[in-house]
Amino acid sequence: MTAPNLNRLLTGALCNWNWKCALMSAAARSFVCLVAMLHAGLRGGVAAMLVELVYVTLTAGVYAGMQQRALALRCRALGNLIVVAGVPGLAQALDWLVHRVSGAPVSGGVLTAVSMFTAVSALFHLHVMRNGVFLSGHGRSLLNDLRQIPGLVAGFVLRPFVLFAIFAPRAGIQVKNG
Repeated sequence: MTAPNLNRLLTGALCNWNWKCALMSAAARSFVCLVAMLHAGLRGGVAAMLVELVYVTLTAGVYAGMQQRALALRCRALGNLIVVAGVPGLAQALDWLVHRVSGAPVSGGVLTAVSMFTAVSALFHLHVMRNGVFLSGHGRSLLNDLRQIPGLVAGFVLRPFVLFAIFAPRAGIQVKNG
């Protein structure tokens, strides 16, 4: 890659950096990592957490910026796929590599826990972004975004039940009452 191309890539990534998502992701993921690694002792857990905290703070904003841009694609399904699978898959692969290179202990349990958290987080991220929350460059404060979280969490948790109620009758599934 030539220097001008690398410069354009880095400039584009930093221009799309989403500080709101970087802050929220780093706090949540480093906590999950610490809890998952406590079996390795406090020192091992803190080392893994610090690697996660630094790495995620630097990268989560870039990933969220990529996801935010994917929302603008004409093909909504492609944008959703990029937000839910493409960017998180890339993030997980690079996260694993950073832990390996840094020598921070990583167990199968940690990879499983972080992968499960990432899957649910990506679905929630899509939900909130489609509702205009945690987007950068839209003139809304983090405090305004945080005020909407209780309603968005309720909507996210209830969504599978709502979808089931809509699609079950169409599929001929009968639900017995009491």
